Amino acid sequence: MLWSYVKRQAKLIVMLILFAGIFTAVFFLYRLPVEAVLYAALLCLAFGAVFFTVGYAHYLRRCRDLSRRVANPGEAAQHLPRPGGALEADYQTLLRALSADRSRVEAEAENARQDMEDYYTLWAHQIKTPIAAMNLLLQTSESHESAALAAELFKIGQYVEMVLSYLRLGSETTDYVLRRCELDELVRGCLRKYARLFILKKITLRFDETHRTVLTDEKWLAFAVEQLLSNAVKYTPEGGTVRVYGDCGTLTIADTGIGIRPEDLPRVFEKGFTGYNGREDNKATGIGLYLCRRVLERLGHEITITSRPGGGTIVRVVLAEAARVVE
Repeated sequence: MLWSYVKRQAKLIVMLILFAGIFTAVFFLYRLPVEAVLYAALLCLAFGAVFFTVGYAHYLRRCRDLSRRVANPGEAAQHLPRPGGALEADYQTLLRALSADRSRVEAEAENARQDMEDYYTLWAHQIKTPIAAMNLLLQTSESHESAALAAELFKIGQYVEMVLSYLRLGSETTDYVLRRCELDELVRGCLRKYARLFILKKITLRFDETHRTVLTDEKWLAFAVEQLLSNAVKYTPEGGTVRVYGDCGTLTIADTGIGIRPEDLPRVFEKGFTGYNGREDNKATGIGLYLCRRVLERLGHEITITSRPGGGTIVRVVLAEAARVVE
């Protein structure tokens, strides 16, 4: 800070040194006593040190004041300290204008985002009605084609739920309700939803009961488990196996599917990342695992994935006690 202030006053210091040199040269040419020059120089130096100290203290105080205001730049722009000159006053006027323009742009962007969120929320709720109607119509038929259509309709319903969950996660009023729930009952409910897909693909399902309770939000944890089951069914070929079991406070979902390439593993939780498998079938969105991680992190849980190509995938959800929910 001291060096910064010295550089700020560099022109004045150089000018004073130049003036001192001029006076010394003039006294030398006129053969005046050198003591007079030294005495005048010492007096100037003493007064200069006092003014330098006072100026540095004022400069240091203003810098600290501005540093405190940096924490809240939008509000600070409207409550700047008194300007020290005309140039500083012009800079403050410019800052206030920029701050006002930024506030306007942010307000417009927030209004546009809210309008889009309201539209997609309304659409997601309205689309549930024809989905439910088509599901009832398909239940009246027992043909293989109807079962396949019902399975695809179920996938559409799950994608709609994903849209709603995506919108809710970005909301400031996400409805987390933490309570103790039976983990086995939660998992059974998720498995019942996907039973038809397991049957159609002839995938063997093994569920080993955990016999434990967990402090969590039942609805949001179920959403994460359903996304993991959806991936297991999607990437496990016909005749494969999916196993769900608990192990030392961890819910594990293991499949014998196509696996994930090593170079893709570090990025599977990134938003929009589909990896090699997603590019192969052009059906992946890169949103499911991203939402899973965000939901589980907010619940205080963790998720890890181990996999190898052709060797299946193992997903572990560490169900630590949810000490807090991030909102």
